[in-house]
Amino acid sequence: MYKPNNIILRTTTSLIAFILLGFAIYLLLAGHNSPGGGFVGGLVTSASVILLYMAYGRDTVNSMLPINFRLLIPVGLLLALLTGLGALFFGFPFLTHTFGSIHVPIFGDIELATAMLFDLGVYFTVLGSTITIIINIADDREATSG
Repeated sequence: MYKPNNIILRTTTSLIAFILLGFAIYLLLAGHNSPGGGFVGGLVTSASVILLYMAYGRDTVNSMLPINFRLLIPVGLLLALLTGLGALFFGFPFLTHTFGSIHVPIFGDIELATAMLFDLGVYFTVLGSTITIIINIADDREATSG
């Protein structure tokens, strides 16, 4: 079983992983108006989680992040599908998006868009599938190497 013990990797990972997560959240939130979105944000988050797995090992990361990444795949697909189907209930074509804004006392007007829900569904799907694939490859490699 792989047990990392590289202090330099662990030290830099703790900084880089949070920078990557912050950038991924930015990409996710800016995606429906700017380049980025759920797909790219999911890939950047996946890179951050994989870096944590490489630096700290599976057991440590699973205790820090008790997330079932396999469950994120159907949740993301369902969220993206329901977002697209929501437009049909109002007589618009599939995946037609709309937006509005709400006023929050401290922050002012905040724009809400259905494209954000779709991006979130794509984000969950990409994150879940990428992490699941990488972990399965690591399991296969570990099983064959002995």
